[in-house]
Amino acid sequence: MSTSTNDLRFALFFFALSCSLALGGESSNTVKFPLVVSTWPFLEAVKAAWNVVDGGLSALDAVEEGCSTCEELRCDGTVGPGGSPDENGETTIDAMIMNGSTMEVGAVAGMRYVSNGIKAARLVMEHTEHTLLVGEQASIFAISMGVPGPQNLSSDESIRKWLSWKGSNCKPNFRKNVVPADGCGPYRPVCGADTRGGGKFDRLSHDTISMAVFDRMGSIAVGTSTNGATFKVPGRVGDGPIAGSAAYADSEVGACGATGDGDIMMRFLPCYQVVESMRIGMEPKTAAEDVIRRIRRKYPDFVGAVFAVDRSGVHAGASHRWDFQYAVMSPEMDDVQVFTVRPQINVEVRNNSLMGFHE
Repeated sequence: MSTSTNDLRFALFFFALSCSLALGGESSNTVKFPLVVSTWPFLEAVKAAWNVVDGGLSALDAVEEGCSTCEELRCDGTVGPGGSPDENGETTIDAMIMNGSTMEVGAVAGMRYVSNGIKAARLVMEHTEHTLLVGEQASIFAISMGVPGPQNLSSDESIRKWLSWKGSNCKPNFRKNVVPADGCGPYRPVCGADTRGGGKFDRLSHDTISMAVFDRMGSIAVGTSTNGATFKVPGRVGDGPIAGSAAYADSEVGACGATGDGDIMMRFLPCYQVVESMRIGMEPKTAAEDVIRRIRRKYPDFVGAVFAVDRSGVHAGASHRWDFQYAVMSPEMDDVQVFTVRPQINVEVRNNSLMGFHE
């Protein structure tokens, strides 16, 4: 064999090796796909999404299945029907789904009488030119497209919770700078006063499943579902159905999911910011910490967290004023793994920054 032939073979070998490493195919430091990441230890939802995407179906299919599972299981009482009554005692649904390859979004907000929010959101994305449908008209659309309904979204538990709240003069609530005619309204504004209803955020009063899925083809999808804030003012829409707020994806960059005080967090579009930060080169951990710090500068008392995952599958999280957990499933794992992120108060005070770490 001639020297030139050997040189050519060596050149082709190293070219193939470099291509493989660039694509992540042989790198031991690269997470293999598919991949599922979700807020909170919603293990059954993550497994449901994993079974779909590991079976070769799309990221969108997996997100829909994962969020639907959480709706059916009524995760934490804050997803799906039967939880978070508003001031009138009614439960409504917010949901969103996003295709990170086409940037298409479908969402529903304040949806009544229909429990499967993520399915309705996908129908909005795939069968209308719109992005967001709201209220009873969202319900009519979903039912006309074959989603089960109408149905009562309240439960014995949500009604008991609402009656107990009514018996406590409708406190706490989310109103401010108002006074009621009696304990539960009607309310009228009070000028120049800071009169608050004492509404307090905690995980079990309102929360969201926010899920990101990477499929075998490299496409990324995200989805959210929630029944909103307990005792919210009727008509309130939180961050869940807002693209860029509770979730965002770009298949060229990565994805983000958020959870927490949605009325504060949605003012910063935190997941859009995380993805854009990763686009310009930030690591997921740095991007997550940066967006939490941005919110904290303006609202130091807010409660919330985000996870970030880049195009290569590297994931991280950051939180403020609570311990946050997110769940992950990938081919290297025998089962779903839960990662914990804690706010580091000492670091925050010393460096005027917010850090987090994983367990």
